[in-house]
Amino acid sequence: MRPAAAVTVLGAFALAACAGDVDQPWDLDHDRIVAVRATPPSIASGERSVLDALLATKGASTHEATPDVATVVAPQSLADVLAPGPEGWVVTAPDAARLDAVRAELGLEPGERVGVQIGVSYAGGALVALKTVYLGERAENPTLAGLLVDGAEPTGDRVQLARDVEVRLAVDADAALAKVNWLTSCGTMHDFDLPSAYLVIEEEDPTEGELAVVLRDRAGGVVWRVWSLTAP
Repeated sequence: MRPAAAVTVLGAFALAACAGDVDQPWDLDHDRIVAVRATPPSIASGERSVLDALLATKGASTHEATPDVATVVAPQSLADVLAPGPEGWVVTAPDAARLDAVRAELGLEPGERVGVQIGVSYAGGALVALKTVYLGERAENPTLAGLLVDGAEPTGDRVQLARDVEVRLAVDADAALAKVNWLTSCGTMHDFDLPSAYLVIEEEDPTEGELAVVLRDRAGGVVWRVWSLTAP
């Protein structure tokens, strides 16, 4: 995508940021980009990374989707590492000599990973986000360890939870090394941005919805899991 298009994506991002989102940050029942994923999040020379995201839609279920539009925001000297392909938008890491030149341009140390900031958009530009993909070293997305919903490890993609009680949620994560977000479209989430949270579903809340957790690590990796939720 050409620089002019990059300006368009950045402009949309700025407008979205200034518009002010009145929904709770843990609320899945509205149109939003929940998280953007690069697989893998960090790649060595010659390797490829594919972009996608978890999207929430008001009145409907979450789903995974490749970006409608993507562009390199910075550095512009690496604008050509991003291109559309059969699997969606793909980042390809250049050779070692070119990465060394970009490190010199950016004032990075020899061998340091090079971050490429990418703007992505969905729904005709109504939903936008920024994602950094790292070049120069291979790293994988994290896993969800020690995951507990209501005191038990969830074994499927559906959970049934009681009403008017504190439903405890937990995942193993070091707050200094990772960021956790719990989200739902049914009930009220408490401590949504901590590894240990709790959900309260009251009588007036919907009987069906979704529960999700997203974990991001310092290496740029992200992992999520979504369950259908019922509260009879």
